[in-house]
Amino acid sequence: MKKVTLLAAACCFFMATAVQAETLKILTWKGYAPRVLIEKFEKDTGIKVEATFSNNEEMIAKLRATRGAGFDLAQPSQDRISSVQEKFKIYQAVDYSRIDTKLFIPSMLDAVKSNTKVGDNSYAVPFCWGTSGLIVNSDKAAKADDWNALMDPEFKGRISYRLKRPTLIAVGFALGYDPFALYSDAVGYKEMLDKVAEALINTKPLVKNYWANGDGLLESMRSSEVFVAMAWDSGGWKLHDENKAIDFKAPKKGALGWIDTFAIPSKAKNVDAAYKWINFIMAPENAAYFTTQEKVPTASQGANAFVSAEVRANFERSFPQETIDNIKWYPPVPAKLEVMEGKILDKIKAAK
Repeated sequence: MKKVTLLAAACCFFMATAVQAETLKILTWKGYAPRVLIEKFEKDTGIKVEATFSNNEEMIAKLRATRGAGFDLAQPSQDRISSVQEKFKIYQAVDYSRIDTKLFIPSMLDAVKSNTKVGDNSYAVPFCWGTSGLIVNSDKAAKADDWNALMDPEFKGRISYRLKRPTLIAVGFALGYDPFALYSDAVGYKEMLDKVAEALINTKPLVKNYWANGDGLLESMRSSEVFVAMAWDSGGWKLHDENKAIDFKAPKKGALGWIDTFAIPSKAKNVDAAYKWINFIMAPENAAYFTTQEKVPTASQGANAFVSAEVRANFERSFPQETIDNIKWYPPVPAKLEVMEGKILDKIKAAK
């Protein structure tokens, strides 16, 4: 009887482990794991998907706290991987033999491989890309066409942006610097940040709010509380669908370009499921569904053929070739510069 009981307990343990192994835990951005695609993946594979929504800072913090445990797949921006990996070892090298490389735009796959390389290994593959620029109500702020609009007294009380590092970079460009060229010059970068802090503190009275929630920002643009905001292109396009006077504008000095990726945490329990999800979501029809819903392009080869005509029109309107050529793509950020930026952001927040 005792042997039977032990056998039954062992069977229960292994069954529970098997069930747990067939759950894919994703740490991702809101909207990056659409319910329709989750349900399709679960039906096709039998693997349950649990998505936790986050952002770059929280992803890094969560994975640092667990030393890379708790999730099977994460989606950090490509410029936030190499320096973090060098210091904290929270990701595992990507096995590109398990990626269906035919699904990816080759140049974007190569770029992310290069930008996430640490030693002899790379740590990510691309998922989607986009830009930060200006969302402008042209009926109220027709002259707003560059980053300096975020500090223009003409729009006093009608300006909004996030107090995050992209804003520091944008204002750096507005002040005539090339922040990315200063990444290798810590002293020069600190001098720039001091000037940026001075400018943002001096123009605090012009700002309606520092937005933290994208839905809240969109509502403030709809209600005309805000005329000029720094935000992502997709947000501007959503508003343009409702009000043709509101749209995304790439600043004259260049929009800031980002690429969000797939990276596998170092202690992921269900690595097989992670690779299956990557190949599933990058299939053209699935990637196109995401783009149509979120108005964010992906690195999926051939997905444009399945994207709705309305969404394709957004890209054509906002990104003629010369605008694309002027995008300032984020390079990997050195960790020591992030520390500087954090102190500057705290200084701006604390200023009266």
